Amino acid sequence: MQKIKKGDEVVVIAGRDKGKRGVVLSRVDESHLLVEGVNVVKKSQRPNPMKGETGGIIDKTMPIDQSNVMVFNPGTGKGDRVGFKMLDDGKKVRVFKSNGEQLKA
Repeated sequence: MQKIKKGDEVVVIAGRDKGKRGVVLSRVDESHLLVEGVNVVKKSQRPNPMKGETGGIIDKTMPIDQSNVMVFNPGTGKGDRVGFKMLDDGKKVRVFKSNGEQLKA
């Protein structure tokens, strides 16, 4: 089970976008995430008439390492570490380390 999943709200703790919050759009691989509005770069794109794409300079979201983000805890208003806990029915859930609340998933 992964500590950070698609749909989690995260806060960036390192890099040029430090302090920004965004929602995880997807996991690129084991350690990289695409976060909405974070690590956005300008890329030159060639036109592709077959796909109907126009050329020019576009904004593209690039992957960020998961070590540079923390899951946002709405209870404390800050980033928080995530742990795991077994419920009575045998289900494994993610919880915040600071206050033990279960993540909404």
